[in-house]
Amino acid sequence: MTERRLRAGATVWALAAATLALTACSDQKTQDQAASAPPVAVGSETRTPATPAPTPATGQTGGSTVGGDGSEIQLSALTPADMQANATQGELACGFAADGATLLTAQGFVASKDAAQGLVKVTGYVERVAAPGGFDGMLKGATFTGAGKTVVIAVTGPATGGGESPPSPATLTYQRADGASRVIPGTWTCGP
Repeated sequence: MTERRLRAGATVWALAAATLALTACSDQKTQDQAASAPPVAVGSETRTPATPAPTPATGQTGGSTVGGDGSEIQLSALTPADMQANATQGELACGFAADGATLLTAQGFVASKDAAQGLVKVTGYVERVAAPGGFDGMLKGATFTGAGKTVVIAVTGPATGGGESPPSPATLTYQRADGASRVIPGTWTCGP
C-alpha cells in the first residue's frame, strides 16, 4: 500500500512539474509578444497596436484614418446607379463632394421633424445614414448616423459663387464604431 502511495505521489508531482513548465513557457511567450508591440492605453482599456494596414486604393481623397483597429476608412464616389438603386425621399437635397466625387448625398423635407435620409459608399458598399431635422437640419451641416458609423458634415466658411445653391467649404468626418475617424475636406451644397 505504501508503494502505491509513493507512485501516486510521484505521478502528482510529475504532473505539477509539467504544468509549471508549460505555464512558464506560456508566460515567456506572452512577455516576448508584449515586448515586440508595446500596449497603448485608450480610455480605460489597453490595446496592442494592429499590423499596419495597406495604403488606401487610388482615388481616395482627404486625410488618412486615425485610430481604431488600424484598417483604413475607404470612401468611394456615389454613382447615379448607386443613388437610383438606393432611393431616398425628400423635397430638397444636400451633398458633400471632394475632388469632384460625391461622397455623401441626402434628401429631406422642408419644415419637417422627420429625419433626412442619406447615402455614403464605404469600402464599395452603399450604406444608409440619417440626420434629424429634415432638409432644414442639414443647411449648416449635419450629423448623420447609421449602423456602426457617424458622419459629421461641418461647414467651414461662407458659400462661394452665386446662384440658388452655391457650395460652401466643409469637412466630412467619418467616425467608425471602433474609434477610427477620417476627415476629408470638400464642399457642402444644399438646394433644389
